[in-house]
Amino acid sequence: MNNSTISNTLIIISGATAVGKTNLAIELALKLGVPIISADSRQLYTELNIGVAKPNKEELAKVKHYFIDHISIEEEYNVAQYEAEAIALLTDLFKVYPHVVMVGGTGLYIDAIVNGIDDMPKSDAQISMFLQDQLNNEGLNSLLTELESADPQYFAKVDNANHVRVMRALNVIRQSGKPFSSFQSGPKAIRNFNTLQFFIDIDRILLYDRINKRVDDMIKDGLKDEVITLKDKLNLKALATVGYSEWGPYFEGKSSKEQVVEMIKQHTRNYAKRQITWFSKKENYQRLNGLDKKGMITHVMTQLK
Repeated sequence: MNNSTISNTLIIISGATAVGKTNLAIELALKLGVPIISADSRQLYTELNIGVAKPNKEELAKVKHYFIDHISIEEEYNVAQYEAEAIALLTDLFKVYPHVVMVGGTGLYIDAIVNGIDDMPKSDAQISMFLQDQLNNEGLNSLLTELESADPQYFAKVDNANHVRVMRALNVIRQSGKPFSSFQSGPKAIRNFNTLQFFIDIDRILLYDRINKRVDDMIKDGLKDEVITLKDKLNLKALATVGYSEWGPYFEGKSSKEQVVEMIKQHTRNYAKRQITWFSKKENYQRLNGLDKKGMITHVMTQLK
């Protein structure tokens, strides 16, 4: 929305994992004297830290962050809850601040705030049972192949290591006969704030190098020990995500630590590729050169004038 009669503006900083979103968002928030709302579906969880690249204590101390350490992995949470809570929060924040910064790479969360979410069928219990059997007997790749064929648009953006989201989409597809993405294209919600949407972009090879280094740093910082504390909870929905789900075979003695690390790197690169594809297809996102921090800040500030 770009309504000149509305004074409040939500500044959205998005892009692939490891592209530099957090750093830019903090710089902007400090410059503007405003808080940050996270749009990351994994940094929500209190128990997840190293594996989700959560802002560190120093970064969190610089600027007030919302939706970081928001809930426990034991709790159920979805995009509808996020939309309701974030919109209510923004309503309050915009009474105090003319601008608020939102940062994250979860496109579904950002879309929910900007455009709202659509009603879609509830999961069918019998279909869920069949999908679980398929997952157990044939593996996740079998479900991914079906999803790619039935709904390439949603396949391009879903986290393919997150079997919960894959199964949810297939449940809707099987019972409705329609692509899951077709339920995400309804009328846009009317918001009482403007949005400026930015997508940080850097060379793909450089991004992949950053991802590989970040995973190596996570291992040095104690990712394995973090996962060990969560070992008995790897079946939870919140842990069906890159950085955590890969450790199951290791604890079962079926893979080495080195194999787990390489798998995390591969899955993270795959996820980043899907994020880039998703954001690149969005018309309202302005590209920012991720190698020019000063230029990025100047560009965003210019757009606010």
